Amino acid sequence: MLPMDGEVSLPPPRRKAGPGFALALGVAAVSSAAILISFARAQGIPALTIAALRMGIAAVVVAPIALMRCRRELGMLPGSDLALSLASGALLALHFGFWTSSLDSTSVMSSVVFVSTNPLFVAIASAFMFHERLRPAGMAGIGVAILGGAIVGFADAGQGGAVSTRGDILALLGALSASGYLLAGRRLRARMSLPLYVGIVYVTAAALLFIAAGFAGMRLPAFPARGYLWVLLLALGPQLLGHTSYNYALKYVSATFVTVTLLAEPIGATLLAIPLLSQVPSPARIAGGACILAGIVLAAIGNPPAREPQDAVPPGN
Repeated sequence: MLPMDGEVSLPPPRRKAGPGFALALGVAAVSSAAILISFARAQGIPALTIAALRMGIAAVVVAPIALMRCRRELGMLPGSDLALSLASGALLALHFGFWTSSLDSTSVMSSVVFVSTNPLFVAIASAFMFHERLRPAGMAGIGVAILGGAIVGFADAGQGGAVSTRGDILALLGALSASGYLLAGRRLRARMSLPLYVGIVYVTAAALLFIAAGFAGMRLPAFPARGYLWVLLLALGPQLLGHTSYNYALKYVSATFVTVTLLAEPIGATLLAIPLLSQVPSPARIAGGACILAGIVLAAIGNPPAREPQDAVPPGN
């Protein structure tokens, strides 16, 4: 249709990329994290070194953006917010340190299922920290997830003994650390820009992981080039592409929906581990994992987060 005299013809607005596509991209990227870590470990790179390099590469990318865009905000940042941001980075370092190490001792399926239980810990902690009442569906979800965890734990103990149990515990500690990271971010994101928050957190996590890896005897030039390639892909894919996709989707859909979508990660990681790592889960592990995921869905749906910033970054893997 031609414009009338005096009217200005404007081009049609460009459509935003669909949040569904962004979530699918994020899940696909993050689902490969455990596989890439396993490939890097096969090249002899220690777990803490992998975690440190992963966060180090991510920090190199986000830190300059934070400095260029948020210099004034950084100068006006209250000391209490800076301290909590540093604590959030420490919790993120613990999350990746524990979870990456868990893959040395247990299967990919068990590790990613247990590390994905952080919504349960957030729901419980929120009841005390934010006075959010646990609804019946949430309590039922926690009970179902605990039952599933017991099933997977017994299955792992029966097949791998104390070693698999140790890996399951490390993955749970990774989930607990991620929960603290998410709760800290939930407070801070109400008054901090995303680039500044992520910049401080990623740099802090990278620094702490490099210190820990150094005490553990990290020797960077001592590993094959292929191992560094897997770590680079880990940083570019699950860390940057995966998290960025989740953050994009959070502008258009609720945080609760994104949290539930994250539960596709254990499924994707397990499916990838079957052909790539020859890790076929037993029926007991499948049943227990299904209970855990169902419990998390119940807890997330039954206890939606209140007043959570829409662009907060989920911890992810």
